[in-house]
Amino acid sequence: MNVYPAWQYNEMTQVGVDFSDTKEIQTYDEKMQKFRDIRKENEEILGYINASKNHIVVEFGTGTGEFAVEASQHCSKIYAIDVSSSMIEFARKKAEMKGRKNIEFHNAGFLTYEHIEEPVDVVVSQLALHHLPDFWKSIALRRIYNMLKENGKFFLKDMVYSFDIDKYKEFFYSWVDKIKQLIGNGDPAETTIREEYATLGWIMEGLIKRAGFHIDDISYREDFMVVYMCTKP
Repeated sequence: MNVYPAWQYNEMTQVGVDFSDTKEIQTYDEKMQKFRDIRKENEEILGYINASKNHIVVEFGTGTGEFAVEASQHCSKIYAIDVSSSMIEFARKKAEMKGRKNIEFHNAGFLTYEHIEEPVDVVVSQLALHHLPDFWKSIALRRIYNMLKENGKFFLKDMVYSFDIDKYKEFFYSWVDKIKQLIGNGDPAETTIREEYATLGWIMEGLIKRAGFHIDDISYREDFMVVYMCTKP
């Protein structure tokens, strides 16, 4: 078992919903199916990375395993990483039910996953990096860079703010109201704003570039979400 210094950020502490509860995970999985177009999201990622049967992929923040399970049909091997052991077990069962045998699950995160195998072709992360403060985001991005082969691809989708900062109150009130209308509860948005570490677009772009990546494409969406498609030169 790896031992980490007392000063290292504890990424295993979860914020918001208690994902140690299997019922909560099931509810979350069902909500995400309604709230997001998971199929379209997976197609976007697989298209960008030009998924092939010889690709080895690491996914940080695998959650309930939707991308890992889908990608396992197109790629050689998937390393599915999540800080929630219950999420990992939920995703593992989903993979088993669908007969996917080329997914290796790890209960870890950006700062604690140790990739001891050869460098990989692709790293994917969706809606996970914003759980780290900016300094630790930088460390995470450098670790991801080192996991990749030359010309390897990094797909990052995350909570990143691009709205007019002088109007942050109006934006946050509007965002919480929108979530309430969609799922009947604005708490997920409130928790993200209050307790998580979504950063600003110009900061995130700088962190990615300083880690060594070339940003191939940026797509800011709804002033709080962004997709970065990156390459390790």
